[in-house]
Amino acid sequence: MPRLAIALTCCLVALTGCGADHVATKATDTDPSEFTAEVTNPWFPLEPGTRWTYRETTEDGEALDVIVTATSVTREIANGVTARVVRDTVTRDGEVLEDTLDWYAQDGAGTVWYLGEDTAEFESGKVATREGSFEAGVDAARAGVIMPASPEVGTSYRQEFYKGHAEDEGEVLATGRHATVPAGDYRDLLLTADTTPLEPDVLEHKYYASEVGLVLTIDKETGGREELLSVTQVSPAEARRAGEARLGEAY
Repeated sequence: MPRLAIALTCCLVALTGCGADHVATKATDTDPSEFTAEVTNPWFPLEPGTRWTYRETTEDGEALDVIVTATSVTREIANGVTARVVRDTVTRDGEVLEDTLDWYAQDGAGTVWYLGEDTAEFESGKVATREGSFEAGVDAARAGVIMPASPEVGTSYRQEFYKGHAEDEGEVLATGRHATVPAGDYRDLLLTADTTPLEPDVLEHKYYASEVGLVLTIDKETGGREELLSVTQVSPAEARRAGEARLGEAY
């Protein structure tokens, strides 16, 4: 078993005394060669060219379109890890509201790490804010766990850390759950809770299907929902364009 896998096994098992903060520092403390941009964790698969299309319904009943594409592009993060670039674009009636490049990598044990994001929110076609952007290894920002290799009920983990800007945390709440969304009827789902100390009232429940990924998000504070509409494959050319286009550009 690789050295990193041993460390993560210790930290992710309950009652070992290893805290979530310790887990999330390992991606910066360990040899980058122990990570890969080929993310194959069944709960969070990122095969290049895969596109997830979601419909988000806000608390006000507004409908937004969310497109997430695992691109064929990789990026070397400041901490030395090579990560998969994933494009996440939110639109309303075709107008881009938010556009993000997320960076993920997987370690030898199968845990998926989140290494930062380049994000922008738009108003009238112009960037209004880049709040939330961070990169592991820059300005004391650190990577975090987005999906454990073998998620167990009660496992908690820090998903990201850029003090005052990005401090999301996750916890596995249950397994064997069921949800029906436009993409289909899914069983044996993994249920997690996402929170952040920056916004103590925020609580999101996320449902993951094995070999599919995220199928449903419920905002427990507002009642908003994000449901999976479809999972498709795009061409190699489009998978590359999605990773190379500037934020806010059509791809």
